[in-house]
Amino acid sequence: MTYAISQNCCNDATCISVCPVNCIHPTPGERDFGSTEMLYIDPAACIDCGACADACPVDAVFPVESLTGPQRAYAEINAAYYADAPAPRPAADSPNFHSWSEPSFPRTLPSDFTAPRVAIVGTGPAGMYAAEDLLLHTAAEVTLLDRLPVAGGLLRYGVAPDHPATKGIGDSFARFHSHPRVRMLLGVEVGQQVTAEEVSAHHDAVVYAVGAPGDRRLGIPGEETAGSLAATTFVAWYNAHPDVPADAIDLSAPRVVVVGTGNVALDVARILLTDPEELAGTDIADHALAALRASAVREVVLLGRRGPQDAACTRPELRALTSMSGVRPAVDDHDPRTGAAIDAAGPQEKAALLRGIPRERMDYSAPAASGPRRLVFRFHSAPVEVREAVGDGRAARGDLDVRVTGEAGGTGIRAGMLLRAVGYRGAPVPGLPFDEKSGTVPHESGRVTGLTGSYVVGWIKRGPTGGIGANRSCAAETVATLLGDAADGSLPQPSGSAKAFRRLAKRRSSHVVDARGLAAIDRAEQARGRRAGRPRSKLATVPALVDASKSRLPLPR
Repeated sequence: MTYAISQNCCNDATCISVCPVNCIHPTPGERDFGSTEMLYIDPAACIDCGACADACPVDAVFPVESLTGPQRAYAEINAAYYADAPAPRPAADSPNFHSWSEPSFPRTLPSDFTAPRVAIVGTGPAGMYAAEDLLLHTAAEVTLLDRLPVAGGLLRYGVAPDHPATKGIGDSFARFHSHPRVRMLLGVEVGQQVTAEEVSAHHDAVVYAVGAPGDRRLGIPGEETAGSLAATTFVAWYNAHPDVPADAIDLSAPRVVVVGTGNVALDVARILLTDPEELAGTDIADHALAALRASAVREVVLLGRRGPQDAACTRPELRALTSMSGVRPAVDDHDPRTGAAIDAAGPQEKAALLRGIPRERMDYSAPAASGPRRLVFRFHSAPVEVREAVGDGRAARGDLDVRVTGEAGGTGIRAGMLLRAVGYRGAPVPGLPFDEKSGTVPHESGRVTGLTGSYVVGWIKRGPTGGIGANRSCAAETVATLLGDAADGSLPQPSGSAKAFRRLAKRRSSHVVDARGLAAIDRAEQARGRRAGRPRSKLATVPALVDASKSRLPLPR
């Protein structure tokens, strides 16, 4: 019996590091690492030891014999990867049974190295991978900062609630929240309560892991019309982000248009169409669950500017979307290139997953019909204008007319909501340089350009690409650069102490939450969830989070 990696793969390569026979690829040293959708286990080399399954932080590795239903396809997917791209084999004169790369020790520290005091701004995956690297491999002292009074970042507020295994990686990060060399100052925003200069003055180095909180724009007339929203707003709404109020989303119309074919677009489409009772067993926001139970949405139209072969999502996410229970998928057959691309797709191409789905010419001029929920893929289409739909001489409240390309003269799609899922975008950090074109902070291997002692990691460093696991190698590069600067004595000497900085933060912010407060929030949310028969019920406002943090019980062990 061999093992296979399934849909939840996070690509952080923890499984690779524990595999005794090097049968998981691509590895961090191989060219395809970071560009493949997931990692793959070679069925011919796997020795059935289960080390990868034990180490996987997101429960994505299973024995092949245990896979059932749609998951069984991952046995074939893992095997097919090696049929197309055989794994490296040892040289003929090698004493090894499996191929191994040359040992590498890129980080060397002098014996008298003084561990630095490092502030990490942001507690999402990128920041926590950097903290993990520092805490496990050095004696560094770490201050964790976040503008919200709760940790997690995109892991808490960006991962869809029906992907609980993906959120499981948060458990591995949580063990560092109460680490003896960590101090948490949540509810403190750099650029508001404290300045970047003040953070630097109290630490040897500062790592910014602030992500990409903004969204890309479509740049079309009517984009700001009521009912036209960023998909990031919808994601934050169903994940109980304090920045998005409970009444921000209106689901009273039967059709929603989602612009984009990336994983975020698929996430919002899936949440809109999933039976709410299936979501009732997740940590979805209470207000979102109530709204979805009362939702009138029966149809979601996914707009792709290019063809199905160019969809930006991963194959595992597309496979899951097209096999949803109780949802009837359809492909809009308005453009002959769509069907041709699906028919010509090879077995490993995303377009092949749409083969067998009915193709229809759609009429979007009327509201979506009642009946089974429907998901429509419309490719070779892009929105060109959003305006209020007019009927009986006046605009219908909450009703949009989305004009899209794709046919002579364009097509109008009547919808209750338009969600823009065309990408995230970084925002400037006061006190740091910023590249407006790329939405990132300029850097060299993580070192902020022109700012000694300041570093970046994650999406603010490389742009909004790559999933959770991609941040591990990204953080490793940044931490290696930081430690190299520390070892050669190029870090500036801080003028203030860690204790002085904590006093400063608490003086400036009225709701600083530390590790004990974070543990209290966790207990409160889990208790709320138990009362509702759910794993967790998130607190959705800053005051509620701060109030919950004040229950001072011992830290969990």
